[in-house]
Amino acid sequence: MLTDQKLPGYRFPLSIIGHAVWLYHRFTLSYRDVEELLFERGIEVSRESIRIWCINFSGEFGQGLRHREPRRGSRWHLDEMHVVVGGVTHWLWRAVDEHGAVLDVFVQRHRDTDAAVSFFKCLLGGYDVPDTVCTDKLASYGAAIRELPVLEHVDHQNGPAATISLSSGQASIRASVLPKTVSSSHPMSRATATWVPQGQEDARIS
Repeated sequence: MLTDQKLPGYRFPLSIIGHAVWLYHRFTLSYRDVEELLFERGIEVSRESIRIWCINFSGEFGQGLRHREPRRGSRWHLDEMHVVVGGVTHWLWRAVDEHGAVLDVFVQRHRDTDAAVSFFKCLLGGYDVPDTVCTDKLASYGAAIRELPVLEHVDHQNGPAATISLSSGQASIRASVLPKTVSSSHPMSRATATWVPQGQEDARIS
């Protein structure tokens, strides 16, 4: 919990530092943007200080937020959709739980077993092993599950009925991707998705 406590070597309390770090990450702002927003509220701090705050406190604040999140469900629904990044075809892998909460999105160049394994590893790095994994009929999912011993006892269901939760929750998944950075297999890459009508390309990313 953020308080008005001041840490040694810092002029501002944790509540202000935390707010600055939250602004930077939540709205994908620049350090200058955050500096100006704080100045409008009577807080004069340099963008260099904000940069240092983000380096020193982002991990700690993020961990605290993860601990406060509700426990995710034990039934994962996964699918993938075609996107274009800089004129190059990519695949946007998506996962939600049975409650419709978005677990993660991941952009990769391929749609093969290695790509599916990478996506599962990404999910398993942040969540407990699920009881059930529901996917479409893409063979890469089954192959990836067989490759990962931790998923040995997971109930894998595939087919149209298994992906209903993803289809019904599509709007919330799109909303979560639209304003933010999308996780990518290429480190430090950022992308912003613009969705086009169904029947055309699923998405364009620029």
